[in-house]
Amino acid sequence: METWSQPPVPSIPGDGRVLALYDTASKSVRATSPEATARLYVCGITPYDATHLGHAATYIAFDLVQRVWMDNGHDIHYVQNVTDVDDPLLERAVATGQDWSELARAETALFRDDMTALGVLPPREYIGAVESIPLVVERIDELLASGAAYRVDKDVYFSTGNDADFGFVSSYDRETMLKLFGERGGDPEREGKRDALDPLLWQAERPGEPAWDTHFGHGRPGWHIECTAIALHHLGNGFDVQGGGSDLIFPHHEMGTSQAHLLTDDRPFARHFVHAGMVGLGGQKMSKSKGNLVFVSRLRDDGHDPMAIRLALLAHHYRSDWDWNDDDLAQGEDRLHRWTFAATADRGPSAGPVVEAVRAALANDLDAPTALSGVDMWAEKVASGAGDDAEAPRQMAEATNALLGVRLRED
Repeated sequence: METWSQPPVPSIPGDGRVLALYDTASKSVRATSPEATARLYVCGITPYDATHLGHAATYIAFDLVQRVWMDNGHDIHYVQNVTDVDDPLLERAVATGQDWSELARAETALFRDDMTALGVLPPREYIGAVESIPLVVERIDELLASGAAYRVDKDVYFSTGNDADFGFVSSYDRETMLKLFGERGGDPEREGKRDALDPLLWQAERPGEPAWDTHFGHGRPGWHIECTAIALHHLGNGFDVQGGGSDLIFPHHEMGTSQAHLLTDDRPFARHFVHAGMVGLGGQKMSKSKGNLVFVSRLRDDGHDPMAIRLALLAHHYRSDWDWNDDDLAQGEDRLHRWTFAATADRGPSAGPVVEAVRAALANDLDAPTALSGVDMWAEKVASGAGDDAEAPRQMAEATNALLGVRLRED
């Protein structure tokens, strides 16, 4: 699957900082410790209605992760999937009378356009579920051979009871797991399963749905094994960060981690499990099922600068749950105007101390609101006529681009 284009990232003077991130599994902020190449996997969209602001906030958060690592001298191996065959996509296609594959292609293209406009760094590998079916089949074979997978009628399930560390990521109690599993695509009441929490690895063909031939049946892959197979193939076990929204903690990241444990007999699947908060509207989580979505593409079509949208999202800490309203965008536009004025001025106060403050804030669990406040104060000084450093505006523009992904000038 085609990824999107790489925006230029300026190299800026000074030394980068070691990035510390909150790890869901250990419930603590810990330093990341990549080797020369940092390895990142972020779960992608199911392309039936892209890209709402919850998506954008999540991918901008992990864009910051890459930028801090790059500033610290690391190459990045970033992998993202696209769940281009799944129940929600198929249901939307039926409801709208569209071919499911055409719907997936159109929404994935729109997502790429939105990511490009927002200045989000692209993954090295952008992998669809359909194209990864051979990888999934290979991994299901291994789980069946080891006894960690079993059949119920023509479906294949993963046995969570085979992993002594099941629950490692979320630490949720069983009652919570069962509730979330049922709400998020699971089938806890399916008869014949070893455990109500066991997830589908391979779903046998259902009438009117797409299916692929394999030696264990005609059907399509389950959701969790898709990401497990893609991540293990492209990044290997023990990669640096697995990321996504907080709604993926359970069941998605829990199940995928458990599957990887049994496929590799090694732990952990990822060194950090990092989750972004939920963006709401009107007091409810922004979601397709509720129909309360604000789309990046529609904001762009209405003439809003993507950099203002990015700034509006960066004004909230990535782990916080918050409600979007029109004031967020107005404040983002005002901030973009003030920063652009300062970055194109003839002179200003030295950029060095502000750049170091931005670095320190981002290295501290991606504290973007504090980083933005530091640039705000510098821009206010420029507006007041303070400072006589003719290089400072250009240096600050390069730093906001490199570290925050906010483009203020073209030179």
